[in-house]
Amino acid sequence: MSSSPEPYADRLERYADRHPRIVDTVLVLVLMACAIVGTGLTRPGAAPPERDATVLIVMGVACLVLFAHRSRPRTVTVVNAVCIVIATALEYVLTPLLLAPVMAATYWLTTRTGLRTARLYAVTTAVALMVTSAAFDPSFASSPVPRSIGYCFWLLLPLAAGSMTRLRRAYVASVQARAEHAERTREEEARLRVTEERMRIARELHDVVAHHLALANAQAGTAAHFALTDPPRTKEILTGLTGTTSSALRELKSMLGLLRHDGGPGAAALDPSPGLARLPELVSTCAVAGLTVTVTTSGEPRPLTPGVDLTAYRIVQEALTNATKHATAGSAHVRLAYKESRLRITVTNGEPPGTAKVPAAAPGRGFGIMGMRERAHTVGGEFHAGPRPGGGFEVATSLPLSPAAPEPAPHTTGGADDESTTGGAGDTGDENGTGDVTGEDA
Repeated sequence: MSSSPEPYADRLERYADRHPRIVDTVLVLVLMACAIVGTGLTRPGAAPPERDATVLIVMGVACLVLFAHRSRPRTVTVVNAVCIVIATALEYVLTPLLLAPVMAATYWLTTRTGLRTARLYAVTTAVALMVTSAAFDPSFASSPVPRSIGYCFWLLLPLAAGSMTRLRRAYVASVQARAEHAERTREEEARLRVTEERMRIARELHDVVAHHLALANAQAGTAAHFALTDPPRTKEILTGLTGTTSSALRELKSMLGLLRHDGGPGAAALDPSPGLARLPELVSTCAVAGLTVTVTTSGEPRPLTPGVDLTAYRIVQEALTNATKHATAGSAHVRLAYKESRLRITVTNGEPPGTAKVPAAAPGRGFGIMGMRERAHTVGGEFHAGPRPGGGFEVATSLPLSPAAPEPAPHTTGGADDESTTGGAGDTGDENGTGDVTGEDA
């Protein structure tokens, strides 16, 4: 579709910006010709005025001074007003041709200084012309009102034209400014979305790789420990290790498929994102690695939005991963508490009785706690992680629930429990607990 043609006024203005001297010279020559023709006009029935050098010099000065209208518009207007007053005193008829230089000066004054200043100069010039005509033109007394109206009309006309030009320039400038702002905003928004997407992918990769590698490492270490003393258990652990690595490969393949997915009609269907429905699978995987996990639910289970469901699963997964890697206790507890509009999740690991207190490790450089906190804040939730007063570590988050009608959730395991239970899985990100939680997050 072809674009609309550019207005001639815009073309002329753009050409004047590129070649100001050429345009000014042409305009001055045209105005000078108008002034010369205007000095030869007279009223019907009256003798034509005798052109002498005085009026030609005066009108020549009025036209030549217009070359300075870009830098000194006020001075140019004053000089033109004086020249036209002198021509009036010489009893020349004030026709539009003779008024053309002062009208051009008033127009440029309006475009460069504003309407208020130009109005003052125009009114002053009109009053000066009326006074001069009354003093030197005998025919002025016969029709003062029409003559005064004519002076005001021809001097106020460039004010209107100059004001329209200023408005059009201001409109064009505002459109350009909005376009530039929209372009900058679009680029900034694109960079922000790229950064957010990179952070999301980084969190997903961290959760998938760190979780499965930690479990695989724990399973391999346990299998090595029982290799000679308990071969059947070693075989069971190695079988679980195979399942752990297979699960890691499946999740990595699913993530890569999401990145490669183009959304076209022929694209393959994507696997659903993991959620709390896979919590029993996560619990059994941790059990193979030597961590006993219990899950209790309080309140009436309600459906979760996909984003909240994925966030809840990843937080539990990361907390149990850190408990598997760093906790000295062999058990952890997951508590799901459904409130009116929030789902509170606490993951705790306790310190076994008789275990000596271990000093807190130096803060790690991992991204476990930071990633969980970012996930919770992304969906409008709250997050807290830290050591428990009685030993162990606690990860707690509160996530918003969807307003849908309640229905049984298939991911709950264990019996209902109406009392609050606390506990936590050790994490090795930015915060480290005392007692049984040390080390660095993956």
